[in-house]
Amino acid sequence: MTSSFADLKRSRTSNLESLLKETQKINQPNTAQGGPDDRFWKPTVDKAGNGYAVIRFLPAPQGEELPWVRYWHHGFQGPSGQWYIENSLTTLGKKDPLTEYNNMLWNRGDQAGKDQARKQKRTLTYIANIYVVSDPSAPQNEGKTFLFKFGKKIFDKLNEAMDPQFEDETPINPFDLWGGANFKMKIRNVEGYRNYDKSEFDSSSALLDDDDELEALWKGEYALAEFTDPKNFKTYEELEDRLNKVLGLDGAAPKPQTKAEDDDDQIALSRPQKTVTAPIQPTADEPSISSDDDDDLSFFEKLAEDD
Repeated sequence: MTSSFADLKRSRTSNLESLLKETQKINQPNTAQGGPDDRFWKPTVDKAGNGYAVIRFLPAPQGEELPWVRYWHHGFQGPSGQWYIENSLTTLGKKDPLTEYNNMLWNRGDQAGKDQARKQKRTLTYIANIYVVSDPSAPQNEGKTFLFKFGKKIFDKLNEAMDPQFEDETPINPFDLWGGANFKMKIRNVEGYRNYDKSEFDSSSALLDDDDELEALWKGEYALAEFTDPKNFKTYEELEDRLNKVLGLDGAAPKPQTKAEDDDDQIALSRPQKTVTAPIQPTADEPSISSDDDDDLSFFEKLAEDD
């Protein structure tokens, strides 16, 4: 981990190598809280669902090793009408009751079980510190540091910048204060979903010209470790109790519908769920789905306050 600003500047090359190793781990399929929080920045979109902003990803906070943190969570409504909005223990490398239950449904082999497992899949979210360079819809955010939640599609953009596909492309560390690059976020509404495919990095440049200002910016970053702190995760038993309540696993839950969902990447967490009554059994890890829309999570958290 970086303990001083001088170390940060001196270790820029090795930092890129370390980040590439971490992305390689992540890209092999195998944080933790949400809700209103003024530390977080969200891009603004118009009525058509389109938006534009320019941000800069910042290096790891002082005392931490990585400039991002990632976590898995679940969000769906059960037949009881209640919502299951919980962090997944798979984030910590532990067994999770819903992961196990979804695998049981999937491995059962029938279409109804697979449909339900798809709808209850875990969602992958990343959090990083950013500096807002330009935010035309909210100019008051410009020149400030925020936390930013994003999904796998944007993370893939970061990974491509560090490890480009073509030989004529120069790899950059997008988290570097001096040799990084601004990220031009271009949001489109494609078939009802936010799409970031046209987003791109600008040419490499220093974020600011003055090292003293950069140091102050770096020291003002938000800590990321809290989002994967085990204390912010419920125990297996607590999650199991909640899951049984939401799914009605006491026998009162209705039978699942049999409509197939062929495109796993387009599953919306907001769809109402039907479920089956079956005991939770330990099985292998479940297939995963990533999301780039952070609006769903905060919405679900409000609905989860049902007790």
